[in-house]
Amino acid sequence: MSNTDEIDDSTAPLIEHLAELRTRLIRAVLAFVVGMVICFSFGGQILDFLLIPIENTMRDLGNPNPVMQYTAPQEYFFTLIRISMVGGLALSFPVIGYQLWRFVAPGLYKSEKNAFLPFLISSPVLFLLGAAFAQYVVVPLAMAFFLGFADLPSMVAAFVAGTAEPGAVPEPDRGIDIVFNGKVNETLDITLKMIVAFGLCFQLPVLLTLMGKAGLASAAGLRSTRKYAVVGILTVSALVTPPDVTTQIILFTVVYGLYEISIFLVARVETRREADLRAQGLWVDDDEEEDEIFREFDEDDTEDEAPRK
Repeated sequence: MSNTDEIDDSTAPLIEHLAELRTRLIRAVLAFVVGMVICFSFGGQILDFLLIPIENTMRDLGNPNPVMQYTAPQEYFFTLIRISMVGGLALSFPVIGYQLWRFVAPGLYKSEKNAFLPFLISSPVLFLLGAAFAQYVVVPLAMAFFLGFADLPSMVAAFVAGTAEPGAVPEPDRGIDIVFNGKVNETLDITLKMIVAFGLCFQLPVLLTLMGKAGLASAAGLRSTRKYAVVGILTVSALVTPPDVTTQIILFTVVYGLYEISIFLVARVETRREADLRAQGLWVDDDEEEDEIFREFDEDDTEDEAPRK
């Protein structure tokens, strides 16, 4: 009878947790769907905003009327779906994060809640900063790098517009004009990859600081692994960016700067933890711990030598 009661008591909380998890997931999914519908309603405007870097680049290269194309009937529709999914996730992230917080918070102590809540707020802010950095700095540089190889149409356009230099006379009957006929989905793919990559890279301080709070990382350990971090950041920069040295250097500089900021934040976490433990009388210095160990060894040796005398 008692065993049955123990089983029932242990099963009920599990069922309650699963029911609450289901409720939180349903609310998070509904928020994502609503955000998706909102972004799809303004999909054309969002697409125009994301294509601003390549539009400005094409204008700078001499194309007064930039045009993008799609080559399949369903291509433009699914392009808007992709935008809606990414935008819907961004819009619904506060609700998703809140539902996650409401599910986890009852099992945390008050100090753990106070420690976790700032990261829940700073994470989307840092992601938006990374996305904005990609949209306004990195993507324009990447587009200028790629489209800069086909500069012949700009010279022809400048001559037709009457803005070419007096000595520059094009020869339209010789050679082949290399023109850029951009596809919407392929261009958007580069932009979204950049935005997501930089948004995730900007999460590095949050990740390392959380690891520092959990005792999984230390400032001394992060300092000692700087050379490995440099190699890792260079590898990531080469993988997530186009084959453009300028863009890779920018990503490396930004991420390495975030790594150094993470070391500073982890050191602050360790300093606060030490201060709290000292105030509670629970902190033991390394020197004091070594003295205690040697003192125990000395006491053991004394006890062993006493019977011999």
